[in-house]
Order: sequence, then structure tokens, then C-alpha cells
Amino acid sequence: MQIADIFTRRPPDVDTLANRRDIDGLVRALGHDDTAVQLRAARALGTMGTEAVDTLIRALDTDDRDIRLGVIAAMGEIRDPSVLDPLLPLLHDRSNEVRWAAALALGQLADPRAVPLLVRALRDPDRYVRYGAAIALGQLGWVPEADEGRACLALALQDWDRLSVLGKAALPALQLASSDRDREVRARAVALMGEIGDPSSAPALVRALGDADDTVRWNAVQAARACGVPPMQIPRGVSRRPRVRKDPRVTALLNFLLPGLGYFYLGKWWGILIWQVDITATVWLFTITGEQPAYAALFPIYLFLAAHGYYMAKRMPDL
Repeated sequence: MQIADIFTRRPPDVDTLANRRDIDGLVRALGHDDTAVQLRAARALGTMGTEAVDTLIRALDTDDRDIRLGVIAAMGEIRDPSVLDPLLPLLHDRSNEVRWAAALALGQLADPRAVPLLVRALRDPDRYVRYGAAIALGQLGWVPEADEGRACLALALQDWDRLSVLGKAALPALQLASSDRDREVRARAVALMGEIGDPSSAPALVRALGDADDTVRWNAVQAARACGVPPMQIPRGVSRRPRVRKDPRVTALLNFLLPGLGYFYLGKWWGILIWQVDITATVWLFTITGEQPAYAALFPIYLFLAAHGYYMAKRMPDL
């Protein structure tokens, strides 16, 4: 054994494990750091057929996300009906990646019993899970019978043109999308609600006025009036957003204690230059005049920088 082998984790020989039909070894390989090894192990497990099912079901009971994702992929490849029941609860897993993978695997099983939960997954807060559910439902041949289902499917596929055509029927799906974790999805949904212009969108738009993202807020401002939100209510809604302006007190304190870093805190790159000049000047004055005279000369400058930094921060826009 070479010394380097002591400090490195050798990748498992997936081909040998597959030839030996070492299912436990392949499951362990799913947790390897190398994603290529994970993928090969998942594919090998998928070729094991029903003899691997019991081991795969037990392997789901782990906190290792890589192993769980690999197990789910293998289950989808095997397509044994007995994996349906272990896969269905994963649509409610805390990991969006696990939920996404479970939805795709359920589509590969071609079992219509998965349809109700997959339809519910079209309303998942994560767009990737919604997309996976839409793909799976397409594999299962599901066709929505009502406009609400068509809107949820269109949202999952991010078919904004289709949502626009559906008009008012798309509003429940768009209101869901207005709270999506992805800011681009929120922005598109809010803008489309404004195009539809129905007053029922007003509560969702008032919430969107306080969004952390500026584009979402601005789209909500424009959409709110189109949906009947009173103009005077719009500034109040925007005022509920998370504050992003730098704190003037922090700016002043930094400029007083570490001159120049207060400006850097405000995003001014040249604050670092002032900080470097201060260090050089302080060392020079200490050498020439001593500690007390140096502080006496620098103290008024520090006060000025603190006051100036405070003034700059107060004048910075808050929107």
C-alpha cells in the first residue's frame, strides 16, 4: 500500500461489485464522493432486478442524501411494483432533491396508483419537484380534466404562455407561484397576475409588495393597480419588505475604529485605500511624535470620517 492511499479514499470497483452481485457493496458505493461512482453504482443496482428490492428499501432509512438519491434511481430502473409504497412517502420528504427524484421514479413505475399524490406534488413549493411531478404524470398518461389542473400542470412546466391563455383559471396556480422560492418564478407570476388583472389577486400582490427581491416588488407595484389595490396601500405594502440599507451607526463605528472600513461596508472599494493610508500614517506619526501626540492629531480625522460615513449611509436609497 502506498502512503497516499492512507489519506485518500479509493473508489470502489463497481464492475467487480456488480459481477459479484454484491448489492450491499453497491449501496455503500452510492455514498462515495465521486458522482461518477454514484451514478455507476445506481445503474448497476438497477440491473439487479427484484433481488435488490428488499435491500434498497432498507437502504432508504439513512440520512445520507446521496445514498437515498441513488436508491431511488435504482428503484425507478427496476420498476418492481413493491417499491411503490416506499416511494410515495418520499414525495413529502424534507429534501427537495429527494422529492424530485421520487416523483421521477414513480413515473417510471407506470403505476396509476401514484397519480393522486403526483397531482398534489404539482403544488409543491419547489419548482424542481413540480417539474418532476409533471414529467411523471406525462409518463403515466394523466390528462387534467379541469382548467385548475391544466394551470397547475402549466406552472410545473413553466409554460407562461399557456397560463396567460387560461386567464382567471390560472390565478390559483399563479398565487402559489408568487410565493415560490425562486425569485424569477415569483417575478413572472406577479407580472402575469397583473396582465390578467383580476381583483382576486389583490391579497397575493399585497404580500408580493413586501418581497425581498426588487424585481418582484416592482412587478407587484405595477400589477397591484391593475388588480384594484388602492394606490395608497402600495407604499404600505412595500414598507414591509426586508431592509437592505446599511446601518449608519455601524458605518460610523467602523470609520471611527478602523478608518475607511466604514466606506467599504457601504460597498465603496476605495475604503480599503483609506484604511491602508491610515495604517501607514499612524505608524509614521507614532515614530515621529510618539503615541499621545499622534492620537491627538488623528482623533479629529476619525471623528470626521465617522460623521461623514454616517451621513453617506443615511442618504443611500432604501429601495
